[in-house]
Amino acid sequence: MRRTGATGLVCLLGLAAVADANASTHGPSSTPPLLAAADTPSEGMSGMAMEGMGAAMRPDMAPPQGVAGSMSPRQGVFMPSLQYMHMRMDGNRDGSSDVSTAEVLAQFPVAPLNMNVDMLMGGVMYGVTDDISVMAMVPYLWKSMDHVTRMGAQFTTESEGFGDLRVLGGYEVYKWGSHTIGLSAGLSLPTGSTDERDRTPAGPNQLLPYPMQNGSGTFDLLPGVTYTGRSDVWSWGSQANAIVRLGENDDNYTLGNVYSASIWGARRWVNWLSSSVRVTGEAVENIDGADPRLNPLQVPTADPDRRAGKFVSLGLGLNFLIPSGVLQGTGLSVEGVVPVFQTLDGPQIERDYVILVGLSKAF
Repeated sequence: MRRTGATGLVCLLGLAAVADANASTHGPSSTPPLLAAADTPSEGMSGMAMEGMGAAMRPDMAPPQGVAGSMSPRQGVFMPSLQYMHMRMDGNRDGSSDVSTAEVLAQFPVAPLNMNVDMLMGGVMYGVTDDISVMAMVPYLWKSMDHVTRMGAQFTTESEGFGDLRVLGGYEVYKWGSHTIGLSAGLSLPTGSTDERDRTPAGPNQLLPYPMQNGSGTFDLLPGVTYTGRSDVWSWGSQANAIVRLGENDDNYTLGNVYSASIWGARRWVNWLSSSVRVTGEAVENIDGADPRLNPLQVPTADPDRRAGKFVSLGLGLNFLIPSGVLQGTGLSVEGVVPVFQTLDGPQIERDYVILVGLSKAF
């Protein structure tokens, strides 16, 4: 399958990075300072940070892979990045309680069983000055959802394509000692499709419900604020950000706004490895309006009033940094995220876990 190939590509690159890191664990790095001391990359993109002129690069200065926010590569530094994400959703929930498939089918002719989302996202980041940076990133998505009907028939729908392009800027507005506050602002452009179709029991070429679409269809604001700090072997941070939808798309609806906040801590174990713990809270609003082509009585995923939810998640991560050699300055980040609490406007498919893998390199 195509997403298997994407997964394999990332894994092979990651294994190469780890192998080079293990071969280079002795001796200080002589890399010139490429990034500001409190580097905080934008969503899904991790960058390495320097403690100052002549200081060694630190793997823990890259926030956990799932963190979004301001970023500050030093002036003139160009950073390509690649991220792979796998999200698994399994079972249904209403409020904070699990709901059986039989209970969903008592309300709807079709019940969703589970959903997989795979994403490969490429991005580039550039330091305009030591405090101001810009970046752009675009995802490619693979989605699949399993269903069952009241008659016991099971079927799967799939969609694939580019998602919405994001363009962002970051500005470090305040620095004191080892502490930094950064602001980020951006715009999501509606390059992803809202017209994905597949075969269902209703016939071929059927419009798929909201979760199976690849874009929002609207321009969206992306504001954020991030604080980071560090000591000798520890680093930490917190962040608040949002996705604010602007207007209504051509299909007569607006996806719900998303608000999130994270707090994390990381420890550097050696000059090429650090680990992190992150707690994130997130609130997702229901859809405003409705696509007239969808029947909200057919399946819960087609009901715009069954998309909201509140989540608290725990993330555990590892950051690897190659301190010397041919791949010097290359970073590999891995993070696993699981929900510890979720309450949904259901019945709605509940989150199970997310796996994130990212690669970055400064030039």
